[in-house]
Amino acid sequence: MDEESCRAKTGDSEEEECGTADQTDAKPDRKARFLLFGSKKNKDEKFQKKESSSEQEYRIVSPTFQYNMDHLKIGKCVIINNKNFHRETGMTVRNGTDRDAGELFKCFKNLGFEVVVHNDQTCDKMRKILENLSKEDHTNNSCFACILLSHGEEGMIYGTDMAMPIKNLTSLFRGDMCKSLVGKPKLFFIQACRGSEFDDGVETDSGRPDDCLETDANPRYKIPVEADFLLAYSTVPGYYSWRNPGRGSWFVQALCNTLSEFGKQLEILQILTRVNYMVAINFESWSDDPRYSEKKQIPCVVSMLTKELYFN
Repeated sequence: MDEESCRAKTGDSEEEECGTADQTDAKPDRKARFLLFGSKKNKDEKFQKKESSSEQEYRIVSPTFQYNMDHLKIGKCVIINNKNFHRETGMTVRNGTDRDAGELFKCFKNLGFEVVVHNDQTCDKMRKILENLSKEDHTNNSCFACILLSHGEEGMIYGTDMAMPIKNLTSLFRGDMCKSLVGKPKLFFIQACRGSEFDDGVETDSGRPDDCLETDANPRYKIPVEADFLLAYSTVPGYYSWRNPGRGSWFVQALCNTLSEFGKQLEILQILTRVNYMVAINFESWSDDPRYSEKKQIPCVVSMLTKELYFN
């Protein structure tokens, strides 16, 4: 509709007009799908036993608190940007996603990543791209990053032809599947809906808001296969994720702004906390249809990182 416009709240309450209303990355009225996540307790310390003729010595073997980012390369970043979908999926064109992909390309390039963008990929092609990357030798890389821009549901991401479990993609980089990334951070940024609920927001009166310590025997230690992952979702389970056709998605706008300003200074979880704040405070939907107007959004970070991650 030509009359529609969108509003993004800024720190000084100015409004920006962009010509079209904010959109979501899922079908309207689609029921949310919820998955139950279990957890396993894992030891984060290992005791190394050293035998001697006179006594037994026990020394704690534990990692240091920062990932080693001194490899020859920072690592690879793949961006899968799905804009157009097969008619049978019932999914609409994701206008604004090309802006997201372009800004993310520049942002991660500036951080030192080798960035590749793949547009409009089916589920099979998405899996094949990531499967090939998981089989590469990342010995000289410090980490790996993957960005998924698409429609979605809880636990699912859409290819251009159908939906598939996000786990089918992330699991390719588990410690037992991709040995050259063991002990290295594997980052996934996911811009997609996770359900069909709206966040109406709530008024507030509080104002605006060394690799390891070693024994002489140089011991080895085991780590969980699911360790060292970080998944940064654009929204929490069950909710829509908003995207503006002119400026791109709220989450990606905030992520790129924060990475550009603080990417080489702050730790990754500090960065993503600021992204959460920016999305929560600075953005609100507007539409001629009151059902889609004045809605809010909060991103969600799921971290299995075992150390602090700095890109400097």
